[in-house]
Amino acid sequence: MTPTVLLLFLVVYFCILLGVAYYTSRKSADNSTFFVANRSAKWYMVAFGMIGTTLSGVTFISVPGAVGKSDFGYFQFVLGNAVGFIIIAYVLLPLYYRMQLTSIYTYLEERLGHRSYKTGAMIFLISRTIGSAFRLYLVAIILQRFIFDAWNIPFAVTIILCLVLIWLYTNKGGLKTIIITDMLQTFFLVLAVILSIYFMADSLGLGLVQAIETVKESSYSKIFFWEDALGNRAHFWKHFLGGIFVTIGMTGLDQDLMQKNLSMKTIGEAQKNMLTFTGIFVITNIFFLSVGALLYVYAGQHGIDAAALATPDYLYPEIALNHLAILPGIVFMMGLTAATFATTDSALTALTTSFCVDFLNFNKKIDPNDRALVKTRNKVHFAFSALMLLVVLVFRVINDDSVVNAIFTAASYTYGPLLGLFAFGILTKRQVTDRLVPYICLLSPVLCYLVNTYILVPHTAYAVGFELIIYNAALTYLMLWVTSGRRQLVNDGR
Repeated sequence: MTPTVLLLFLVVYFCILLGVAYYTSRKSADNSTFFVANRSAKWYMVAFGMIGTTLSGVTFISVPGAVGKSDFGYFQFVLGNAVGFIIIAYVLLPLYYRMQLTSIYTYLEERLGHRSYKTGAMIFLISRTIGSAFRLYLVAIILQRFIFDAWNIPFAVTIILCLVLIWLYTNKGGLKTIIITDMLQTFFLVLAVILSIYFMADSLGLGLVQAIETVKESSYSKIFFWEDALGNRAHFWKHFLGGIFVTIGMTGLDQDLMQKNLSMKTIGEAQKNMLTFTGIFVITNIFFLSVGALLYVYAGQHGIDAAALATPDYLYPEIALNHLAILPGIVFMMGLTAATFATTDSALTALTTSFCVDFLNFNKKIDPNDRALVKTRNKVHFAFSALMLLVVLVFRVINDDSVVNAIFTAASYTYGPLLGLFAFGILTKRQVTDRLVPYICLLSPVLCYLVNTYILVPHTAYAVGFELIIYNAALTYLMLWVTSGRRQLVNDGR
C-alpha cells in the first residue's frame, strides 16, 4: 500500500472527527461542557467509548506482537483488569458520587490534607502524561515508517501533526466532544480487529471455525503460567494481581477515565457503564490475542522472520501493510488511527481538567465559565500538548522494550504512591502528617527502583512483573502509617 493512500485515509478520518467536534460544541463550549459534559452523558455511550480510550494503539499493535514471546499469557493480566473494574464500580464510584467531584483528587484534600491533595493531582499529571506519550509514540513510529519516511519528514513533525489534529477537535467541546468521538473511534477499532481476524484467516485459507481451531491448537494459545513463581514475570499470580491493582490505579484513580463516569447523572448509570465496559473489554482483548496468534502463524507460513524486526510491535503493521491486499491495510490503519486518537484526545482533556481544577482552582471560582477562565483553559490545553510532544521525543531516544511493557512498568512506579494514598484514606481513620506526604510519595518509587535494580535483579532469582505496583503502594501505605497520628478524623469526607 502506498504512503499516499494511507495519508489520504488519515485526512478523511480527521475531517470526520472535526465535523463531530463542530457539531458537539456549536451551542456551548464553556468549562462545564469541557470538564463534565454538563453531567448529561448517556452511560451506554460512555461504556462503549471507554473501550477505545482504554485499549489504545498499544493493545492494537503491541498485544498481538507480544504473543510471540508470552503466548496468551497477557490474558491473565486482563482477568485481573476485570476484577479491578468491578472494585472500581462498587468501591470508588460511590465515593466519588457522594462527594459530587469534578476532579477525583479533591477527595484527598478533604480526607488527608492540602499537600496530599496536590501530591495526588501531580502524580496523575505525571503518570498520565508519560503513559499517553508512550501510547502516542507507538503509533507515531508506525505512521513514520509506513507513511512519512517516504517524504523524509522528521519524526518530530509527525508527532506535532498528530497532536495538532487532536488539539483542534478537542479544544472547544472537551469531554462532550470526546464522548461522541470515542464512541465512533471504538466502533472503528472493534470493527478493525474483527475484520483483521477475517482477512488473516482468509489469507491462510481458513474459515471462521478453522481459524478458531488453528489459534487453539497453535503453540501460542497457552494462557496460564504456573511454573517458576519466582523467576517467571508472566506467572499467573503476578499478572492477575498486578492486573487488579494496575487497573485500580490507572483507571479508578485516574482523572481521565473517571471523568467520563462522573459525566453521568447517577451512580447507577456509572456502575452499569463500568460493568458493560468490562465485558466488552475482556472479549475485545481475546480478539487481539487471536490476531497475534494468526499473525505469527502467517509469518511462519510465508517466511517472514518476526525475530528480525526491530520490535515485535512492527509485526502487525508489517503484514497488514506490506503482505496483504489494500483493503486489509486500510482496515489496519482505521483501527490504529482510531486507537491513537481515542486515547490521546481523552488524556489531553483529563490533564487539562485536572490542572485547571486542582491547581488553578476553577471549581472555587464564582463563575467557572467566565471568558477569561475559558481562555486560560485553552492555554493549559495547548501547554499539555507541547509537554506530550517533549515526552514522546525523549522516549524515542531511551526506549528499547515493547511499549506495552514500558507503559505498565512506568505505571507501576508512578501510580503506586497514588494507590497507597487512596488506600490509606479509604481503609483507615488515621490522619497523615500532611507535610511529609510529598516526600513519601517520591521516596517510595525510588526505593522500589533501587531494590529491584540493585538487589533483586543481580542477587536473587525473583523477577518482578506487573505486581510491582502492589509493592510500591504497600510501601507508600506503610510510610504513611508510620508517620501518621493516632487521632481520628471527625469528618473524613465519606
